[in-house]
Amino acid sequence: MFVEKVNAAGKRIVLVGTAHVSKESVALVKATIEKEKPDAVGVELDWQRLHQLQHGKQWQETDLQQIIKQGKTHLFLVNLLLSNLQRQIGDDLGIKPGSEMLEAVQIAEEKKIPIVLLDRDVGVTLKRALNKMGLREKAKLGYGILSGFLGVSEKLDEKTIESLKEKDALNLLMQQLAKEMPSIKEVLVDERDLFIANKILQAKGKKIVAVIGAGHLEGVKKFLDKKRDITGLAMVEQKKSRLRFLKYAIPALFVVLVGYAFYAKGIAVTLNVFVSWFLITGTLSALGAALAAAHPLSIATAFLAAPFTTLHPALAAGWFAGLAELKVRSPKVKDFEQLPQINGVRQLLKNRVARIVMVTAFTNIGASIGTFIALPYIASMLS
Repeated sequence: MFVEKVNAAGKRIVLVGTAHVSKESVALVKATIEKEKPDAVGVELDWQRLHQLQHGKQWQETDLQQIIKQGKTHLFLVNLLLSNLQRQIGDDLGIKPGSEMLEAVQIAEEKKIPIVLLDRDVGVTLKRALNKMGLREKAKLGYGILSGFLGVSEKLDEKTIESLKEKDALNLLMQQLAKEMPSIKEVLVDERDLFIANKILQAKGKKIVAVIGAGHLEGVKKFLDKKRDITGLAMVEQKKSRLRFLKYAIPALFVVLVGYAFYAKGIAVTLNVFVSWFLITGTLSALGAALAAAHPLSIATAFLAAPFTTLHPALAAGWFAGLAELKVRSPKVKDFEQLPQINGVRQLLKNRVARIVMVTAFTNIGASIGTFIALPYIASMLS
């Protein structure tokens, strides 16, 4: 943890670089604000994260039907896994991640000092990151999140705990992030450094105390030399993915194969084409649902839906399987209440909310795999 003072834009800026999981950081934040008596206190938070720190994640407000219908189950699952991983780390360290930010806000409110939220909206950050990531990076990120979640049942050792509190370890993490996933590092670190620095410069008052993660300290200092236009950083550009063409290419290719089978091979072969498509896509879709411990009715729904939804650009087999699971195993209040305490796959699958989301996601994955197996197989039948 470090405190650095910078003169910029006619302001005296006191940067407090903290570790998000350190009791010492909380004490440092309190001591710095009381000593400096600033005109404003900035924190590395947006409104959504501040609300979550103050009130907790309102899982009970989750609308599962909308999540399924809007195709956002993967984002919900990632959010759930990250929240529980963060909570587990906090339990091992004996402190809630983000406590130093909350401490800064509370002290500022007590002393009636204006609070400035320095960070970009977390939703914008995540969407910009996903837009910049390639398929390989997305797979790598997903594996990293999932493997981290699966390992949270093991307590962190003392050496790991101490490394999480050190600035050098945080900088090392950023460097590794830049090496493994450069697009992620650009959005999560570089863009936010610039955004945070500009918000500090825009804050009213002559003396500003800015509480930021130690990993952002050097980057933010670099951008404090002058104000910059950050309008573009607060927006999400619509990325045109090549994969969207597959939604139309797959049904078109299937129609071509069926047409060729009918005219060149006859009715019997054409029927075999339909049967093969139905069995391969349906079976793998149902297998995906089964891996998520779905109800037999949900598995049957996945099997019946996949052969049709894989040929429709606007539909997904997981939606139907997820809604079936929601119908036959409606979540109870305790399922929502237990979401933040999930540790490991067994508890994940026992929780009805998490299982519905996983049934939806796994069914879609199974249907996609089935599609890419069925098409070459059918083509081989006609050669």
